[in-house]
Amino acid sequence: MPSNLSAAKRQRQNQKRRLRNRAALSRVRTTIRTLREAVGDESATAEQMTAVTRQLDRAVSKGVLKRNTAARRKRRLQRLVAGKLAS
Repeated sequence: MPSNLSAAKRQRQNQKRRLRNRAALSRVRTTIRTLREAVGDESATAEQMTAVTRQLDRAVSKGVLKRNTAARRKRRLQRLVAGKLAS
């Protein structure tokens, strides 16, 4: 239990931010999962890759993910898609 008003406010703010960040990360993970499932179909894969890129960029702009983390995830997914489509 917080011992003063400012600590209580901090606790409320942190809880709101934590929930917002968890929701954003969940959206990112969900779109990545749907991309991995759609890898066989070329048109669906391109559409999902756009969605994943958009979600990752949005997470970066909100401060949920760091820029390099999003770039690394995008690059790995692009390599996965390119490899599956080539074979």
